[in-house]
Amino acid sequence: MAHTDPIADMLTRIRNGAQRKKTSISFPASKLKLDVVRLLKEHGFVSSYEITEQDKKHTVTISLAMDGKRPVINGLDRISKPGQRSYVAVDELKHYRKRNHLTIISTSSGVMSTFQAIQNKTGGELICTIW
Repeated sequence: MAHTDPIADMLTRIRNGAQRKKTSISFPASKLKLDVVRLLKEHGFVSSYEITEQDKKHTVTISLAMDGKRPVINGLDRISKPGQRSYVAVDELKHYRKRNHLTIISTSSGVMSTFQAIQNKTGGELICTIW
C-alpha cells in the first residue's frame, strides 16, 4: 500500500508506540527517515536503531528511550505536509527553538535540528517537532 506521506506514517507509528509504552517500533526505511531517526538518537529520544533487510525491503526498528517505565517522547507534530509545505528562512528559526523540544528541518545541507540550522545559517522545510 502506497502512502502519500511516509514521514507522517513514521511519526504516527512512533507516537502510537510511545502512547502504548512500547519499547520498539518498526517501519519501512528511507534515507529521510534514517536521517530523522539519527537526530532522534542524538537528542536522546531513541536509545538505538537497527536496519534489517527482508525480501529486498529495508525496515528500521527503533528502541524508544525510556524514563522509568514511560517513553521520553511525550508528543510529535508534523509541521510541513504534502498539501501545505512549510518553509522558513534562517531568521525565522529562532521561533522554533524551545527547551525540551526538537524541531527537525530539511535543508540543502541535509536534515538537521533548528540549532544546527541556525549555526549553519541555513533555512529549509520544517519537518516535525518532538517533545
